[in-house]
Amino acid sequence: MSASSSSTPTSVSTVDTDPPVPAAVGPEAAPAVSAGGPPPTATELLDFVRRTAKDEALVASLPLDPEGRTWLRLDGPGGSEAWLISWPPGTGTGWHDHAESTGAFTVAAGALREHSLAARLPTDGWRTLELSEGIDRDRLLAAGQGRAFGRHHVHEVLNESGEEHAVSVHAYYPPLPRIRRYSRTGAVLRLEQTERPEDWQ
Repeated sequence: MSASSSSTPTSVSTVDTDPPVPAAVGPEAAPAVSAGGPPPTATELLDFVRRTAKDEALVASLPLDPEGRTWLRLDGPGGSEAWLISWPPGTGTGWHDHAESTGAFTVAAGALREHSLAARLPTDGWRTLELSEGIDRDRLLAAGQGRAFGRHHVHEVLNESGEEHAVSVHAYYPPLPRIRRYSRTGAVLRLEQTERPEDWQ
């Protein structure tokens, strides 16, 4: 790569981007680790989202909106941030990362495609990167399938179905300090904006 400088859900919302960060709540079926314990690992986050995705009553409680994604904020393990998210047909996130947070997600219904980069990007000081060949990864995740990822993981998530909603469960630790959003043209990735929690309120 080359770089150049330049307990019960409380709210439901519709969004076109990643959800904002209100106060945490959570399902009784997935209690948080007691305060003061060690931070959750990526494996523990993946276990949490897998268990939560099997909670049929919780998944069914999320209203589906044909116009945009809806979400419920959940109480993740060990102080992590977690979300139950619906994806109308044809919706997606665009390219982004979760900065210093590790994370995991599992599909609870439908299917999601993840495009990702198998490379760690420089954390700061650039606006445009030329990506090397062979770093693109592509996964189609059906219900019950998920994955964990480390810090600075760059990806986009899409519901490619023309008629079926998808639902997924996501968890991040530490709670998202920022999200960086990118545009991509061929091998060129460009940093477009950085969002922080105060931007989501």
